[in-house]
Amino acid sequence: MAPSKRYLVDQVHHDLKRKMVFVAGPRQVGKTTLAKRLPNAEHGYLNWDIAADRERIMRRELPAADLWIFDEIHKYRRWRDFLKGIYDGKPPQQRILVTGSGRLELFGFGGESLQGRYHLLHLHPFSVAEAGYPNALEDLMRLGGFPEPFLSGDEIEAQRWSRAHRSRLVEEEVAALTDIRHLSLLEETMLRLPDLVGSPLSVNALREDLQVAHKTLAAWLDALERLFAIFRLPPFGAPRIRAVKQARKHYHFDWSVVRDRGARFENLVACHLLKWVNFEQDARGRELELRFFRDVDRREVDFVVTEHRQPILLVECKLRDRAIDRPLRYLKTRFPTAEAVQIALDGQKTFVAPDGIRAMPAKDFLETLA
Repeated sequence: MAPSKRYLVDQVHHDLKRKMVFVAGPRQVGKTTLAKRLPNAEHGYLNWDIAADRERIMRRELPAADLWIFDEIHKYRRWRDFLKGIYDGKPPQQRILVTGSGRLELFGFGGESLQGRYHLLHLHPFSVAEAGYPNALEDLMRLGGFPEPFLSGDEIEAQRWSRAHRSRLVEEEVAALTDIRHLSLLEETMLRLPDLVGSPLSVNALREDLQVAHKTLAAWLDALERLFAIFRLPPFGAPRIRAVKQARKHYHFDWSVVRDRGARFENLVACHLLKWVNFEQDARGRELELRFFRDVDRREVDFVVTEHRQPILLVECKLRDRAIDRPLRYLKTRFPTAEAVQIALDGQKTFVAPDGIRAMPAKDFLETLA
C-alpha cells in the first residue's frame, strides 16, 4: 500500500520558494520519483547520468522552465561552481531542485561555496508512520523500507532487489565518486557488516578479518557512509556516567540485509529515529543528534536522542515484552527529564513504570515518529 505522496513533498514546495533545495538520500529511495511528480517537472528535468542531459549542463543550455531539476549532478566535478553561477544569475521566480545519492554537503570537489543558497533535505526509506497502515511494521521487517521492494510485497523479490542494489552501489556509485579500486574487497566488506549490527564496530577486528590496512578500511567505511549505504552513531558520553567515548555503532539504510531478527529490528528502529531526527534538523532547525549509550561497566541503551547535547529521548529495543531494562533505568535516573521508552517488536503490553519509563509495543511508538 503506497502513500499518496512522500513525506517531504510539502517541505520541498515550501523551501523552493526561498532557495535552492537539495534532496539527498540513498540510491533508489525515491528522490527522482519525488522530483518528477512536482508540477511541470518534466520540462526542466536534467539527469547527469544521461549523456544528452550531461552535455546540456556542461554547455549551460538549460530548459525554458520555471523549475530546474538537476539529478545526480554531484558527479560533475565542477557542480558547485555550476550551481552557484546559475543561482546567482537566475530570474526571480526560477526554482532549482538538486537530487543526489550521496551526502551532497560532503561532495565538494573544491570550487565555490554554496553557503546560504540552499536548503538540504534528507529523503529516507518508508517508515511505519509514512506507510500508514496497520501491518506496516511486519511488512517493513520482511521487505525493508525502499520503495521498490516494499511496494512489491514479495520477500523473494525484495531479496533479489537488495543484492542488485548492493552491486550497483559498488559498481556505479563507488566507482564514480571515490578513488577506491579494490571493489571486490569493498563488496566483501558490505557482506560482512550486517552481521556486526548492534554492537560497537571494532575497525581493527574487521580489518584483521578482511586482511586490509586500517586506513583502507576506515576510508571504505567513510565512503559507504557518504553514499548512504550505512550510517554510524557515536556514543553519548558524559564524565559522570563513565561512558565509552570512541567505538561507534553502524546501521544499514537497507535493514533487510541484517539476518538476525533482533539486530534487524534494532536497525529498523535506528532508521526510523534517524529519519525523524533528520526531518527535525532539516525542516525545523532543531539541534538534534542520534547516539547510543554504553559505559565502562558495559551498561548499554540502544538509542539516545540529544538536543543541545542533553538527552531528550532514551529508547531500548526488545523482541518481546520484558521488565524494564536495568541500564535504561540507570540512565533515566541520571537524566530524569528525558523521555524513556522500552519498545517490543512482538509486544502487547503498555504501561508506565514508577520512575516514568514507558513500555509499549514498537508499532505504537514508531507511529509517533511522523
